[in-house]
Amino acid sequence: MIPIAKPQLDQAEIDAVSDVLRSGIIAEGQRVAQFEEAFAEYTGTDHAVAVNSGTAALHAALLAHGIGRGDEVITSSFSFIATGNSVLFTGARPVFADICADTFNLDPKLIEEKITPATKAIIPVHLYGHPADMEAIRDIAEDHDLILIEDTCQAHGAALSAKKVGSFGTGAFSFYPTKNMTTSEGGMITTNSREVAERARMIRSHGSKQRYLHEMLGYNLRMTDISAAIGLVQLGKLAEYTSAREHNAALLSKGLRAIEGIQCPIVRPGCRHVFHQYTIRIRERDALADYLKGIGIGTGIYYPIPIHRQPYYKELGYNDSLLVTEKASREVISLPVHPGVTEEDIATIVDAISNWGGLRC
Repeated sequence: MIPIAKPQLDQAEIDAVSDVLRSGIIAEGQRVAQFEEAFAEYTGTDHAVAVNSGTAALHAALLAHGIGRGDEVITSSFSFIATGNSVLFTGARPVFADICADTFNLDPKLIEEKITPATKAIIPVHLYGHPADMEAIRDIAEDHDLILIEDTCQAHGAALSAKKVGSFGTGAFSFYPTKNMTTSEGGMITTNSREVAERARMIRSHGSKQRYLHEMLGYNLRMTDISAAIGLVQLGKLAEYTSAREHNAALLSKGLRAIEGIQCPIVRPGCRHVFHQYTIRIRERDALADYLKGIGIGTGIYYPIPIHRQPYYKELGYNDSLLVTEKASREVISLPVHPGVTEEDIATIVDAISNWGGLRC
């Protein structure tokens, strides 16, 4: 079986966790502080705040910027449910704009028509590891005095003109096991604002700067030193992992781009795509997924139902017509691209798709 995802863990992570366990300090402590400092340096931001999931990072980032009831936040419906739910958690309302057909990211040309007097923020999603058009989106945010929060959960190391995502606005990263790097579970907020960082630190720890003195409503969103120890090791390997993903993606594209009926991923000029997923488009998506599963090749569909079409969102009254998003949700399928995939595996994947009889123009 060639799996669609495989966390890359070895003795270094085991030793790092063992050191923490032997220390007796396993909750938030020195390792978390070290991880925050290293991650801020990696992303080119002034501050990083570790939390216990990517969802928590999005939620806390919104709260740290004062987003709340009565506010609207423009974002993408073609994402994991947490992108929309994190807005709902604050009492605000997500407003969905359509995406670009090639990168699957928010289409800047369609954002301004969604802006109302209630709009307070934009959350672009760097889907699959390709950066959104941050220069255009940042210009829109500045023109309308809107907060910019980046959903960077799939895009560790992705960049636009050498500037890493998570540094254009406030970033929210995930370290779920299948991400480009992991802490087992965890997340990180990146920002250049000291005020936002301080508020995020309070929000993650019951609204407190000082033990037993609570200045605001907060939550328990803390990362443990166990997770941070894994994260420090993984961050040191991230460049190697990213190069492997880029190499595997290039081999897949070389083998698949000549096959009629398949649209391979693109990388826009000036962008670094870190290939959290290698996602193709094909009209016969479900049939291809069944075929590949039958011969031992794992695939993933991210995402078969856009957020605005989810049952709960329908209950909330969402009935948007997002034609590009909805078409993509019927056609996308992701193929194994992670660092554990070998060149032999890629040849197997390419040969299997090339020889499949279900393709049509």
